[in-house]
Amino acid sequence: MEHFTVSKKRRTALSLCSDAIPGRKTADTFLGIALAGNAMSSTTSPSSEKIQPRLRPVRPSDAEALCAIFNMPGFRWGTFRMPFERVEQVERRIAKAAQETTWIVAELDDKVVGHGSLVVQGSPRRSHIGEINIGVDDAFVGKGVGSAILGALLDVADNWRALKRVELTVYADNEPAIRLYTSHGFEVEGRHVKAGFTDGQYHDLLSMARLRF
Repeated sequence: MEHFTVSKKRRTALSLCSDAIPGRKTADTFLGIALAGNAMSSTTSPSSEKIQPRLRPVRPSDAEALCAIFNMPGFRWGTFRMPFERVEQVERRIAKAAQETTWIVAELDDKVVGHGSLVVQGSPRRSHIGEINIGVDDAFVGKGVGSAILGALLDVADNWRALKRVELTVYADNEPAIRLYTSHGFEVEGRHVKAGFTDGQYHDLLSMARLRF
């Protein structure tokens, strides 16, 4: 979840979210997307500055701040999200988050600058598996926020939920995200050809996983 730049065309997206906007049990139930790596999709310039955000559980009052992040062009580019997401949609996801979901936000100076979730599979025969989803405010990529979120979620997976497999999906051309996941022990398991559609084009997706058997 560090940084990379996107094309000029991809920069022309809308960031719109306010109270004035009308309003399968996996990560998409709660977050609207089962794709990780969106925090890497940034329109900002690289930065060597690293920060340590405050991490805490998501709460209902975070809906508006999270909605604003979800509508950022860089964030959306790395996900399956649609433009013009509404605050009410995020409120419903927060309300529906069950005990098998660990959903956290990252704060800096009382501002929500990122989020991440770990969703444990509901089937008893797949209860050793968790799915990761992470994203960061476009203005805060490249500063270690995504890495801090990922590290915290993996700590929960390893030391509190005893998960044996943590998995995610990422766009195949999202190289910074892939580097981050690889640095945390994830490996590519397969390629889904032309499985994702974004910015008017089809893209390959990669399945990645981290095993602890």
